[in-house]
Amino acid sequence: MVWNRIRDAISGPPTLEGPSQLPTYFPVEPAGCEKHAEKLFACLANEATTKARDMEKMGYGKSYYEDVEKERVAKLQQQQPKKDDTTAAKIEDKADIDKSKLPSPNDNPLDECRLAIAYYKRCCDRELKKKKNLILTEPYRVQEEYRYKSKSG
Repeated sequence: MVWNRIRDAISGPPTLEGPSQLPTYFPVEPAGCEKHAEKLFACLANEATTKARDMEKMGYGKSYYEDVEKERVAKLQQQQPKKDDTTAAKIEDKADIDKSKLPSPNDNPLDECRLAIAYYKRCCDRELKKKKNLILTEPYRVQEEYRYKSKSG
């Protein structure tokens, strides 16, 4: 544990390569990573959620499902000239709004938590290999009586 802290201090803050994305094992909270997990959860609950809601209000929300996303993009392209004129006019009317803080269509809400994700990922990659946390990565089997029954049988 002490060696990991020394190594972390020497190596500096972690960096996240590529777009901000949560790891596949999220929301696991292994022993030893409680502090990083809490910071990440707090960031996701506050800053990232706020940015995602702002993007949805501006009409830039993205869907997880591809067919819904295609429909949204097509609808946005049809309404693009109307919406840009009205939104730009509203923004120009209000001089006290900082235009750099407004969301854009290509923003990623997780960028707000990029450093927290990097610390969480580095800690979990190290701690999930330890014996005390191995159970968190194992798949579990759902008992037969708790499975959904098919109606075609």
